[in-house]
Order: sequence, then structure tokens, then C-alpha cells
Amino acid sequence: MIEVRGVARSFVAAASAKGGRGGLLGPGAKRAAAAVVHAVRDVSFSAPGGHITGLLGPNGAGKTTTLRMLAGLITPEAGRLSVDGIDVVERPREVLARMGVLSDSRGLYPRLTARENIIYYGELQGMGRDAADARAQDLARMFDMTALLDRRTEGFSQGERMKTALARALVHDPANIVLDEPTNGLDVLATRALRESLRWLRTPAGGGKCIVFSTHIMQEVERLCDSVVVVAEGRTVASGTVAELLARTGQSDFEEAFVRLAFPAATAAVRP
Repeated sequence: MIEVRGVARSFVAAASAKGGRGGLLGPGAKRAAAAVVHAVRDVSFSAPGGHITGLLGPNGAGKTTTLRMLAGLITPEAGRLSVDGIDVVERPREVLARMGVLSDSRGLYPRLTARENIIYYGELQGMGRDAADARAQDLARMFDMTALLDRRTEGFSQGERMKTALARALVHDPANIVLDEPTNGLDVLATRALRESLRWLRTPAGGGKCIVFSTHIMQEVERLCDSVVVVAEGRTVASGTVAELLARTGQSDFEEAFVRLAFPAATAAVRP
């Protein structure tokens, strides 16, 4: 189970300057004051096991920053994050052992084969090489990627990279899975394959995984997620099932419901 309670995080944007030739600093240049960017202001949600929780919001809403805090890559300025009751800030290594993270950047080593990428990550998680190799073969069968195992990942298609990265994230069989916009750049078939894999992973046969799925694509949420957390301007603005959010907004179209939840001021301005 993943719990996020009232987390916040801001960053200081680099100061800019204008003047001189080509925008470089010159004698008459004026330096702009550094600006504070509030990437996440107040995000909260709970994601239970055997359940797919969608983190839905427009670009810049704070989804990726929230997930990076959950993965221990960024320290929150306020709030608390926990995985299976373990505090992320206080015990990050224990948390990472219980979590598989698939980031948007994928991060595969291009000169290694798919098998080598998966085994290497398994060894980083404390697995023996033989155990990691056996797990890699099981995952390859699960994701229909056996033919890819001994090919270098350099030159892989987006779908092939996604399968390899997902297998790598699951090599240590974590109870919790975090995916940051995993369908970016995928074609229809690869997206369908990913959806089917995630649906299976949340079932008892697939391990009853707790899955957090970040996206800005309405159709993905409708087809995949058991519950939805809507994030806008760094805050949680709504949560519930798709049906509950439709009922709350009085809409029959989920995209319209999302717009009304995420951009209430803008939608109020155009209503008759």
C-alpha cells in the first residue's frame, strides 16, 4: 500500500539575464530575480494493494515531482510518504526494495541486452545472478518479449523499451509498482499490451500488486484505473472512481468532468 499525505515541494528557478550581444551579460545587463516554483503544494492519496490508482493531471500539475518524492529521489518539504507503512524519507532503502518504478525516461543501458539490463537491476536489489536470470525469463514470457532478451536495447522500439523497463522494475517482485506516464510514445498495440499486463498484475494470480499510474490521458484512466486522483496546480482537487467523479460533476463525458475539476475557474467563465 502507498500513502501520500500533504506533500509539498518547491524549487528555485535559475535567475535569467538579458543584455549584451546574443543575450549574453553585458555592461547594461539586468539580472532577473530567482523565482520560486511551487511544483507540489498539497498532494494526498492512498493506493491499496490489488488496485490500480490513476494520478491524473495536466502537464505541470506536479505528478512527476510527487512520484520522484515517492521514489526517494527528492525530499519533500512538508507531508509524509509511506510504502507498506515504511516512511520513505526515514528508510528509503527498505521502501525501494518493496517498490518497482518505471519512469518516463526508461533509463536502459543501450549497450547491454534486455536480459543484462534486467539481471543487473536484480543484482542491485540483492538478488543472486541465477535467480535474477530465472526471473528475467519468467517476465519475458509474461510480456511476450522472449525474442528480445539477448538483443542489445540500443535501437529498440518504444514498445520494446517499455517492456524491458517494466520487466526490470518487476525483477525483484515488488508489491508496489509506480509508473510515470508509461504510454508516452507507445503505439496502439504496445499500449494495449501494457494495459493487459497491469490488469493481470493487480489480480491475485499476478500478485495483487498496488499500482500507481500517472497520466494525462483520459482514455487510459477510464479503461484501466480502479480509482482516480485528480491533481492540478500542485494540489489534489478530487478523488474517487470514474463513476463517482462523473456524478460529482454532473457529466457523462469524463474529459469534461476532468476539465471542470482541474480548471474550475476557466470552466465557470465560459458557462452560460
